[in-house]
Amino acid sequence: MPDGDKPANDGRARLRTAERDLIALGIVTAAIIMFVGSGGSALPAVVRSLSGRGAAPDPLLINTVLLNIALVIFGWRRYRELTGEVRERRLAEEQARFLAETDPLTGCLNRRSVAPATDELIARASSRGEAAAFIVFDLDNFKQVNDVHGHAAGDLLLQEASRRIRACMPDGAVVARLGGDEFACVVPFDPRQPHNIDHLTANLIEAVSRPVAFQSVELEATISAGITRSDSQDGQLDSQTLLHMADIAMYHAKKQGRNRYFWFEPSMESELRFRSELEAGIRRGVQQGEFVPYYEKQVDIATGEIAGFEMLARWNSPTLGVISPDIFIPIAEEIGVIAELSENLIRQALDDARKWNPRLTLSVNISPLQLRDPWFAQKLLKMLVEANFPPSRLDIEVTESCLHENIGLVRSLITSLKNQGVQVSLDDFGTGYSSLSQLRTLPFDRIKIDRSFVTTLPGNPDNATIVQSIVALGEGLGLPITAEGVESEEVLRELRRFGDFKVQGYFYGLPAPAERTRSELSQLNLLLDSREAATAPGAGAATLPLVSSA
Repeated sequence: MPDGDKPANDGRARLRTAERDLIALGIVTAAIIMFVGSGGSALPAVVRSLSGRGAAPDPLLINTVLLNIALVIFGWRRYRELTGEVRERRLAEEQARFLAETDPLTGCLNRRSVAPATDELIARASSRGEAAAFIVFDLDNFKQVNDVHGHAAGDLLLQEASRRIRACMPDGAVVARLGGDEFACVVPFDPRQPHNIDHLTANLIEAVSRPVAFQSVELEATISAGITRSDSQDGQLDSQTLLHMADIAMYHAKKQGRNRYFWFEPSMESELRFRSELEAGIRRGVQQGEFVPYYEKQVDIATGEIAGFEMLARWNSPTLGVISPDIFIPIAEEIGVIAELSENLIRQALDDARKWNPRLTLSVNISPLQLRDPWFAQKLLKMLVEANFPPSRLDIEVTESCLHENIGLVRSLITSLKNQGVQVSLDDFGTGYSSLSQLRTLPFDRIKIDRSFVTTLPGNPDNATIVQSIVALGEGLGLPITAEGVESEEVLRELRRFGDFKVQGYFYGLPAPAERTRSELSQLNLLLDSREAATAPGAGAATLPLVSSA
């Protein structure tokens, strides 16, 4: 039966029940009236007959009285049944209303019931000259708790968090679970004392972040919160709009590092809208080939000759222009398109580099998210085969921070690539916490000194000591060195004091697109002709010196 027919059928059933109840009530009323009339004559006669002072009463009259008594008893029982049904129906309706309005896991209000409850709270607060603060927050690492310890641990964390939230709330506040690990609180407050809400939110963050015991471990979760108020300058806003504003402020708190809170500001909405446009643009750009490789020279410091290029991603957005990877790479990682984006760029770069002099290498940065893919090495080797590119000319750069995420998987990936002849470098060395034992056990081919230590070399003895130590470490482990961030003659002069290695930076020219790189290599006679590129990607070519340019 369709859901739309249920109310009509229920209504007809109630109507039939009411009709039967009216008939029963009419019968009982008539029986009582007849009992009063007939009983007034029959009962005295029965009493006189039983006492021997009169004749027996009329049998018909006695039967009438007994029938009336039976009808009265029937009516009384029906009345009791009716009142019992009404009571049960009322309890069932209250239970149904409770289930419809509350979250069964935490006992808080659910998303459906937030609007009417908060609208009523705002109206009451306004009548008392108060405002209402909307606080929206969620648990920062709830997914990790679920993934590591299971859904039972996640449920316990949600239940304990909701208990602590309610304990922090003043009387009259509304607490709701909006879904997943997201909660909302609506609190009346004196608009002249907004610091009370700051104090309340700080207490909330502190309370929820306390560990929760689960089996033999302690679960920990911080919260990020966003706040707005009902008496904003935009006039009277409905509860859904206020919740949306608080949600935007919460998102801003997460972007600022989590475990904190922010009041909503209009600029946050503009930032979020721009972020949404960036996400849509990145998704579209990946499909339409808007992401292209740029190439930065890597130079032998002793000879000044080009040793290879590092591929750097750029986004040729039709609306925003050329965008650097610092902006779009973190977003691409968050929305899950970094693997496709990176693989498209690697394919383009391999096709470009196949036409270069075979002694020139190609370095490619790998996202930490790609290192979590156990099939990444196989995907990369397949791309090498498709591009007919020698593995020995490819250098994969792994950032130092990746070593702490899954050392076993990283070791397996590096070993698999090296077995096929691919070179693997440790990028941004000195900024992480890799140990000497990791450097000894992981089969890296090269160490890259982070640019932050190189660009400030002149006049900075501390960084000079760090660079000198890294160079000595590389020599001790038999690992060649590449220094990033060479942007001036002074930096280059300082680096030459520490030894001979590869360098790269803006001193040798800005990263250039494929066409400009190809043109420069053609002038230096460092390109293969079309026949060589097609048939002999590993063929030798003359080595020519580089003319440096700032």
